[in-house]
Formats: sequence, structure tokens, C-alpha cells
Amino acid sequence: MENLGKLILRLSFGAFMIPHGYSKALNLFGGGEIHFADPFGLGEVFSLALAVFAELICSIALILGFKTRLASVPLMVTMLVAALMIHADDPWGKQEFPLLYFFGYLTIALIGAGKYSLDSYIGTKKLG
Repeated sequence: MENLGKLILRLSFGAFMIPHGYSKALNLFGGGEIHFADPFGLGEVFSLALAVFAELICSIALILGFKTRLASVPLMVTMLVAALMIHADDPWGKQEFPLLYFFGYLTIALIGAGKYSLDSYIGTKKLG
């Protein structure tokens, strides 16, 4: 049951984030003018690219259970930035969801991918 719980957690937190990353990818690669928050002064395009990497690429890695703990880190950072910097002056409702995602990704990073993952399959193949 523990491995099933890990799978459900990875699938849900990965899948729920993909639409956010996909819409940002359309913005990044759509050819139009980019308007995106730049909390670290790296430039709007680079900040958007980092968000796309985290929210789309790392979410897919989570779903597959590939490099799961590593893939959780950019997602955690992105959610903390969203909650504590982008929505710092907004009402609690705007901060709540990024913080919920953060704690989900933190949990995934701590417990790992579980048996039903590429991490497990690759690890088994290396040992076998």
C-alpha cells in the first residue's frame, strides 16, 4: 500500500501542475511578447523558462518517477517563489495553493518515488 500511495502522490502532484507549465510553455514559445514576473532580476524570458522547466519538465519526471527527488527541488523552489514573493502581498487564497504544492513536493522528495517508478526500475536493473 505504501508504494501505491507514493504513486498516487506523484501522479496527482505531477499531473495537476502540467497545465500550469504547458500554458507557460505556450507563452515562452508562442512568439509573442513575454510578460512574466522576474523576482531575481534574471530577465522575464529566463524566469519564464525556469518556471516552464519546473512546472512542465519536472512534473513529467515526477509522473514517470524519474530522478524523482531531484525533480522535486525545482518544483519546491518555484512554489516557494510563487507563494512568498509573487503573491506576498496577495490574500491568503493566492498563497495557499503554492504552499500546498510545496509541501506535496517536499513530501515526495523525502519519501522517494516508490516501487512503481522508473527510479525503481532503473535501480533494479543496475543491481540485477
